[in-house]
Amino acid sequence: MNHQDRIVRDQAICGGEPVFRGTRVTLRTVLASLAAGDTADAILPDFPTLKAEDVQAAIAFAAASAGEDLPVPATPHVR
Repeated sequence: MNHQDRIVRDQAICGGEPVFRGTRVTLRTVLASLAAGDTADAILPDFPTLKAEDVQAAIAFAAASAGEDLPVPATPHVR
């Protein structure tokens, strides 16, 4: 899934925070719900403007971002 089709940033919407296209629902909100253990089926009724594909896009975004955000630990030197 290409998350860029569903997640956008616009300074005029939510201060430029990433949102789902055509909504004011932030990516952060959906990711926080997923991190808390909510399923897509639990999230979608709270945000009727979202589709299941939006939740999948949030997961795809997080997966794509993970490598960029986490530092690689140094390999310990063994003697």
